[in-house]
Amino acid sequence: MGKPLEGIKVVEVAMWAFVPACGGMLADLGADVIKIEPPTGDPLRGLKIGNLQPTGRAIDYSWESYNRGKRSITLDLKQEAGREVLMKLLTDADVFLTNLLPRARRAMRIDAAAIRAQFPDIIYASGSGVGPGGPEMEKGGYDAITFWARGGISSSLTDAGASHPVGPPGPAFGDTLSGAMLAGGICAAIARRAMTGEAGEVDVSLLGTAMWSMQRYICQATAEGIDSFARPPADKPHNVLVGNYRTSDGRFVALCMLQADKYWAPFCAAAGRADLAADPRFATAEARRDNLGACYAEVTALFAAKTLAEWRAILSRQEGQWDVVQNVGEMKDDVQVQANGYLKQVDYGDGSAIPMVSVPMLFDGKPLSSTRSPELGADSDAILASLGYGEDAIIDLKVQGVVF
Repeated sequence: MGKPLEGIKVVEVAMWAFVPACGGMLADLGADVIKIEPPTGDPLRGLKIGNLQPTGRAIDYSWESYNRGKRSITLDLKQEAGREVLMKLLTDADVFLTNLLPRARRAMRIDAAAIRAQFPDIIYASGSGVGPGGPEMEKGGYDAITFWARGGISSSLTDAGASHPVGPPGPAFGDTLSGAMLAGGICAAIARRAMTGEAGEVDVSLLGTAMWSMQRYICQATAEGIDSFARPPADKPHNVLVGNYRTSDGRFVALCMLQADKYWAPFCAAAGRADLAADPRFATAEARRDNLGACYAEVTALFAAKTLAEWRAILSRQEGQWDVVQNVGEMKDDVQVQANGYLKQVDYGDGSAIPMVSVPMLFDGKPLSSTRSPELGADSDAILASLGYGEDAIIDLKVQGVVF
């Protein structure tokens, strides 16, 4: 069985991470994604990010992750000859995908009005910072500021009185989530066109995706006219069976047993402390809240007395929900990651392979395959030839600096 989007052609004029991550997901889903880069390349190529420079092989994992499976052609869209090539590419395309700022799109005549006037059956998909309407529609954005900071996520994670707000957990955190949202919107637009013949425009913004992620807090705060919700102290949980506990070997176990009275007695029995469940101070959820300090101290001491391995065995003997707080380097050894193909090895083209996280969708119980990202302009000649450009015409485009 083929991939879901086989036969769909996507032309991407985008850079950095948000919209390219969308294109990478569409490529894994089977679409033919042609990435158009300026002669200097997408600025993400080779970007140095904090302390994330590789200590071994010089693999750019940001580039590989977000540009998987695409074909690359370099075009200078500021030149008329470059736009002519783009128009030929769009003749049989299904989706035009971009995150260039509106003023840049207008200058290059690749805004939605211009593209859809010439290609009314194409789906025009854009990723924006704060949405395509409003007084700031021309403004760009990055996930660390527009998604994480402006979207209310950072402040909701930051303790009152902290010297600095909590930062994102890693590079492109909001970009990849927003890219997945945009890929979903594109798939819906493809379905609508197939059923009704109506093509159109779809936009996803970093701000909108952040709000979708934070909707529970945002809706209540709006309804009640409050500014924010205080973070409960870690040592005063509403329910002692919801929270993180340190083990004797310095690891953490995360509990999420929302139905406290259902799981309390079985948890205590599995942990060898049935006496805690029998103690009238802790017998019910209400009693545990009334005696929270004492109950929390007992559970904290209980976890601190055993190793993570011991707690794995203990918690496996009861039905309450729990998980280990894992480090990213441990994910490769997670049995569920292995069983479902969530992390795979992708051929790097030099006889070796690199790790890559799978698109988190299984079709017929199987993960989708991936191929590595393209070198800059790797497919320029082949793509131009497929559009009818002969060898002399291709050389001429290179001499003009339209193609690298």
